[in-house]
Amino acid sequence: MPIAAKLDEMGRGAWIALTILGFLVWWPLGLFVLIYAMWSGRMMCGRGGDRWERKMSRLQEKMDRLRNGMGGHGGWAGGSSGNSAFDEYREETLRRLEEEQREFKTFLDKLRFAKDKAEFDQFMAERRQRPEPEAPAA
Repeated sequence: MPIAAKLDEMGRGAWIALTILGFLVWWPLGLFVLIYAMWSGRMMCGRGGDRWERKMSRLQEKMDRLRNGMGGHGGWAGGSSGNSAFDEYREETLRRLEEEQREFKTFLDKLRFAKDKAEFDQFMAERRQRPEPEAPAA
């Protein structure tokens, strides 16, 4: 497993620690790590759109495991906790979290579409401003 993947698993704190260590060892090394972390989106300063998608898919996997552990519906392993108030609270909380997850995914999709549209519009505007190449004389 590459070093970057291991650091990604540890989180942003690992990248910060590596950057500080790099500056302590040799300042150009620290500067390189800092620029790489920002450019790759690992510090949420650069292009990090795919990171949200990965986080959302991990969250979806966790929700699926939780749901499977509950037997696919309310109650752990298909049964209840024995406390109807708690079971009702748990059901409501899970329903609310799933709704928030759907809303956030919809928001990210709209955001991604808007970004793609803006980039395409910019490309088309630049393309229209380019001078036409002259046809070779016959």
